[in-house]
Amino acid sequence: MGERVPLRSSLRWRPLLAAPPLVFLTLFFLWPVLAILERGLRPAGRVDLGVVVDVLTDPTVARVAWFTLWESALSTIACIVIGLPGAALFARVAFRGRRTLWSLLLVPFVMPTVVVATAFIVLIGPSGVTGVSLTGTIWAILIAHVFFNYAVVVRTVGAAWMTLDDRTVEAARTLGASPVRAFLSVTLPQLRAAIAAAASVVFLFSFTSFGVVLLLGGVRQRTLEVEIYDQTARFLHLDVAAVLAILQLIGVVLVLVLLGRLRSGHGRSGTAVVGADLRAGREQLRPPASLGARLFLLINLAVMGAVLAAPLVVLVIRSLSTAQGWGFAAYRALGSARRGSTAFIDPTDALGNSLRFATVTMILAVLLGACGAWAIAGRGTPRGRSNGGRGPRFGGAAELALMVPLGASAVTVGFGCLIALDRPPLDLRTSWWMLPIAHTVIALPFVISVLVPGIRSVDGRLLDAAASLGASRLGVWWRVELPLVRRSLLVAAGFAFAISLGEFGATAFLVRADDPTLPIAIGRALGRPGGDSFSQALALSVILLVVTAVVVLAVDRLRPIRGAEF
Repeated sequence: MGERVPLRSSLRWRPLLAAPPLVFLTLFFLWPVLAILERGLRPAGRVDLGVVVDVLTDPTVARVAWFTLWESALSTIACIVIGLPGAALFARVAFRGRRTLWSLLLVPFVMPTVVVATAFIVLIGPSGVTGVSLTGTIWAILIAHVFFNYAVVVRTVGAAWMTLDDRTVEAARTLGASPVRAFLSVTLPQLRAAIAAAASVVFLFSFTSFGVVLLLGGVRQRTLEVEIYDQTARFLHLDVAAVLAILQLIGVVLVLVLLGRLRSGHGRSGTAVVGADLRAGREQLRPPASLGARLFLLINLAVMGAVLAAPLVVLVIRSLSTAQGWGFAAYRALGSARRGSTAFIDPTDALGNSLRFATVTMILAVLLGACGAWAIAGRGTPRGRSNGGRGPRFGGAAELALMVPLGASAVTVGFGCLIALDRPPLDLRTSWWMLPIAHTVIALPFVISVLVPGIRSVDGRLLDAAASLGASRLGVWWRVELPLVRRSLLVAAGFAFAISLGEFGATAFLVRADDPTLPIAIGRALGRPGGDSFSQALALSVILLVVTAVVVLAVDRLRPIRGAEF
């Protein structure tokens, strides 16, 4: 029997594996984005820079763009300041429930924006339980952004902090440095890349935030994302919306370039969010023995409770409080609302639609993401052996191309699909497939970022050994590699499901009247006057909260030993 070539020594399959996700993103991401560019630059069938100039010189647009910029910067600073102590806690302090709390941090990170907005309306709205109304102010938006992005800072910086050697800090302390001086001169320089990358991700998410600003910002606090939606859905000014989308895309690309340079220059530093390995640096954990350490633990737990738990707990409690007393009246009333109203959405149908779209999205995203991940992390050469640079260059280029939608605005994706996919051969505007396709575009980068580290963590010697024993390439993949990556696949599937379940921005553009989702039902209930509509929104929000939390906690428990990158 002739010698078989190990699976890891072949490069020819990588372009074939990359083809399906690249073709998918070309059709359903690149083409819609180009359609936006065409609509903005050629509104009358010819290039008209006058429209662009008129929009960009409009004082209202300048005010919206400036608010988007400084609000995102302020949100980023707040998240870093509040999140760094939490990162230090998980990196250096051993306490009961540490593993569970680490998993719970992911729940707010993927929580549907309409659920979060509803929770903050209950907490700091006009009739909120705190008695302080902040809706319609910048403070409501900032608090909500900290809620969403706290986990980005804690899990990103904390994962990097866990890998640092404490002996350098101890040496600085021995030489007379105070704890603050040791942190500033020794620890902080080593965490600079992680902090910068976390800040880039937070800024990106804040810059493209839609549901939070739409529902909490009121008419005065407007970002580019909300303005694009209003110009399209309310005023039908597609050319204005297209120019604004171009402006936003430029900002997103600049942030992505910065994030890419941080990733390439510092490896994984600063990007481990979804599945960061909590066991790294376990030998450096210390129980809170001193009074200061115990106080540090208690303060961090109090911050997490106030920032992350309080809005969701208040939401659940408020949904159970009715005019008739405590009970499930709001939930029982979901099916008996005014069915004659054109705005009525049957909650059972909405939940069924959400689950159906999420299931289809999960299947599409995992299939396409697996192809892309194996193309990026494919076994081009054995470890430590050069192949002339072709493998790494291809993997890097494929990763860049497939990760671009990570920074894409959901509103931009929905708007692009709305104006591009309305004619043959892809006339999908009236098809229910439009939503899962848009959701897959949004979820695909997350799936790939989970799978690539899991594939790279497989010991290539196992694959070579199986190939040397006579197994075919397909046999090695099926019998050896796939079982080792199975948990990463389950994690990726869970996150794709959760992302689709709560997606609101693109869905607001593309949803059909007969296929509303649960986030759309919540948004419409919040927009209708009357206490019954608000109670319906509370009950629907709690249902979506429970489903999302169950999925996310199950996903994080399934994560592989080596964490996935964000």
